[in-house]
Amino acid sequence: MSTKIKPFRLKTIGKYTAKQDLKILDIGSGSHSSTITKKWLPNCHYTGVDRDVNYDNTEEDIRNMDAFVQLDLTELNFDTIPNDTYDVIIMSHVIEHLYNGDKVLPLLFQKLSKDGLFYIEFPSEVSATFPSKRETLNFFDDKTHVRIYSIKEVANIFMNHGFKVQMTGKNRSWINILLMPIKIPLQWVTKGYVRGGVYWDWYGFADYLIAKK
Repeated sequence: MSTKIKPFRLKTIGKYTAKQDLKILDIGSGSHSSTITKKWLPNCHYTGVDRDVNYDNTEEDIRNMDAFVQLDLTELNFDTIPNDTYDVIIMSHVIEHLYNGDKVLPLLFQKLSKDGLFYIEFPSEVSATFPSKRETLNFFDDKTHVRIYSIKEVANIFMNHGFKVQMTGKNRSWINILLMPIKIPLQWVTKGYVRGGVYWDWYGFADYLIAKK
């Protein structure tokens, strides 16, 4: 886990709000997201949502959550999450795991306060054509991926519910690209293989969209 480089999702959100005490609802709160978010937004109120609080989280990560809601998104019952409450909803690399993501999103929209921001990120359509790599570069490398979503499809869902799309594009860090000549041999030495994620920025694996309610 690295907290040294501000995540793309938080940099993008910061372009549209200067507020520091944000009420954040993080849909899919594994991968140490609470600790990373609190590093860069220490005054935020962080609520995690996932099927298991322990998924890819340490005890520190769990402590850094101000609240946690355990649920299965596909069941479409979000009554335990209050409506009109959150300044920001983050949904990073979750929707591709949902066969009914187009039904999930409108229910989550209700949880945002007026003028709230929704950041969503997911594998691009073209990732289905990328080379296969361990730990995912091609969409189908991850057997838990169940549906390919396009920027157009996701944007239409937001617009059909009255949101104003602020920006769409690729999650691409030039720093990560410049570090590839270091990361690739280092991972060969330390792991015996190169993680697919090392190539994400070069290939443009992930698309994102940020919209305002």
